[in-house]
Order: sequence, then structure tokens, then C-alpha cells
Amino acid sequence: MKFNTKTIHGGQEPDIAYGAVMPPIYQTTTYAQSTPGGHKGYEYSRGANPTRNALESAFASLENGNYGLAFGSGLAAIDAVLKLLKPGDEVLSTNELYGGSYRLFTSIYKKFGIKFHFVNMQDIGNIEAYINENTKLLWVETPTNPMMSIIDIKACSVIAKKHNLLLAVDNTFATPYLQQPLSLGADIVMHSATKYLGGHSDVVMGGLIVKDKKLADSLYFIQNSSGAICGPHDSFLVLRGIKTLHVRMQRHCENGKAVAEYLANHPKIEKVYWPGFEDHPNHLVAKLQMKDFGGMVSFSTKGNNYEEAIKIVEKLKIFTLAESLGGVESLAGHPASMTHVSVPKEEREKMGILDSLIRLSVGIEDISDLIADLKQAIN
Repeated sequence: MKFNTKTIHGGQEPDIAYGAVMPPIYQTTTYAQSTPGGHKGYEYSRGANPTRNALESAFASLENGNYGLAFGSGLAAIDAVLKLLKPGDEVLSTNELYGGSYRLFTSIYKKFGIKFHFVNMQDIGNIEAYINENTKLLWVETPTNPMMSIIDIKACSVIAKKHNLLLAVDNTFATPYLQQPLSLGADIVMHSATKYLGGHSDVVMGGLIVKDKKLADSLYFIQNSSGAICGPHDSFLVLRGIKTLHVRMQRHCENGKAVAEYLANHPKIEKVYWPGFEDHPNHLVAKLQMKDFGGMVSFSTKGNNYEEAIKIVEKLKIFTLAESLGGVESLAGHPASMTHVSVPKEEREKMGILDSLIRLSVGIEDISDLIADLKQAIN
């Protein structure tokens, strides 16, 4: 089954009760049993729910995995992965990292005895120097948030297998439409389904996808035991969003390219970060592991001028100044004071997240309106 067909049919069957084409919303906490332990596959909705299971099957199908898990948020999904570890274990993470992930790693799990190393993984040669007998997990984000840096997933997989490490990839920015990390050798794929998978800025959710049954069983146990699940109505909304993922991503990519090229030629813009440019670091890796280059674009104004950046995002009219990304509407954000405010300024600047940096989630509106909006705000 080709990907565009998978978004609509992958992992899905008509409802067994009445043949409903869309999985019904099973808005229930518990299920009748004929005798203790005698049930139709469901006992209590924290452990399993038919609507959530339909979504989890769709997740697995899209990423060429065997098992999917849906959580109440992307961070809840990451939290479940970290619960595979024990005190004394070490994690090698991308040094350019979503602020919420960084906060979870450094403010929560560090005090439980997990050690984190933040490594520039754009150069694969940097990774092995940090690996020791306590290393258990490689955490990769590609493209990174918000610098759009590209990391070679297949090369990371070679290193992970050599040292018997788990490789987890945050695939939120690329989506399975553009990139499928399990097929490149990853063990775990994570999504903030709040973003492109849901696609309509109306639900908060996270997902994990794996191939290995033993790993899946461990994660299902954590999911049920910790209880950070999503509800059936949210599951229904993301299932609905997934059915248009392929057509939305086509337009996100088209519009993202046009916005990146416009900004790159603007005299007031210092630098544009978009992996489709030939001079973007690891552009060739992006061409190999991604189908296209996505709808996320970051840029900085000349002179690293904080006030100028704030004026631009405040003047935008079609781009909405807001957190999040991946919806049908275009959004603009100022990472230093929004998504990455939890990262110390010194660390932010090491990542390249300057006070002048603006991140755009380019939506699916008419491109001429988006360009005109950027033009009036910048000029």
C-alpha cells in the first residue's frame, strides 16, 4: 500500500458493530464482562480503548512499524521512553533540541540519576567519543527545532547497533510523509501528533512507533502503568487529521520553499534556515532521507536585533503569533522568548538561537498572501 493510501486506509477496518467507515468515538471508561476476565478485548480505557487503538494502528502503518502507542502529549511520549532507563544510565541527545525536551531531560530526569550529553550530531564523528558502558539511548531530532539542522539517521543507526544502544528519533517536523526513521534503522519514532499529524491546531497528543515486540511490550506496560494516555475524542480528531496528511504536506512543502526563497533574497534578512537550500549543512543527507524539505522555516534579521524581530512578529497579520506548528494556518514564533525560553540563554546561543531568530510554520494558505504578509511586516 502506497503512503497516500495508507493515510486513509492504513491500519483501519470498518467498525465491527455497524460497519462505520470512521472509527466511532468510544467515550467509555469501562466495558461489560460476562464473567470475571471474560470480555471482548477491553476492560478499562486506560489500558485500551477501541478509538485509541485505531489511531495507534494508523500510527504504526504510517511509519512502517508494527506497534503504535498514543499519549496525552508529545512530552508524555518522550517521558515513556525515558522510563525505559534506570539511574546511572546515560543518554546522548541532539544539542539542538526542542525546549520542552531539554526541560524534561535536565529538570526532571537529571535529578533521578540519568545523565545527558548534548552533542552536535550534524557531524556523526562527534557521537562515539561520548559513548561508554552506561550509554543506553541516542535521542535524535531531525530536522531540529528551530534551526532545521539535519542528522543522518542511518549513520546514527550504525553507531547504535555497534554499541547496542536504542535509537529514538523525534520525527515531528518531517512527519512520516517526508521521512520514515524505522526504515532507516531507528528503534523508536516519536511524534508530537499535536502538530502535523493532527494538523488543525485542535488537539494535544503524542505518539510512539516501534517494530520490536519486546520493546513495544515494555512501552505498553509504561503507558498503562503511568496513565498518560489520550482520550477517545482526541484520538478521533487525529485519525481525521491523518486522512489529509499527504495533501496538506504537499502544500506545506510548496509554500515553505516559496517563503524560504523570498526571505533568502530579502535585503533585511541575515540568514534563512531551511534544509532545501544547497548550502544548508547536510543538505545532501536531507535529500537522501527526506522526500521533500517541509514547511518549517527559520530566519534571523541583520544585526541580531531583538527589537526588530519582535516588531516583525507583532506586525504579521496572516501568520499568527503563537506557540506550536504544523496546523493548516501559518504561525510565527520567537524561539528565544517562546518555545526555547526554558533553555538558558548561553545554551540557546550555542545552538544558534539568537534573539533575532524567528521561526515560521508555513501553512497551506495562498502563497501570494503569505509573501505579502511577510513583506509588509519586514518592510
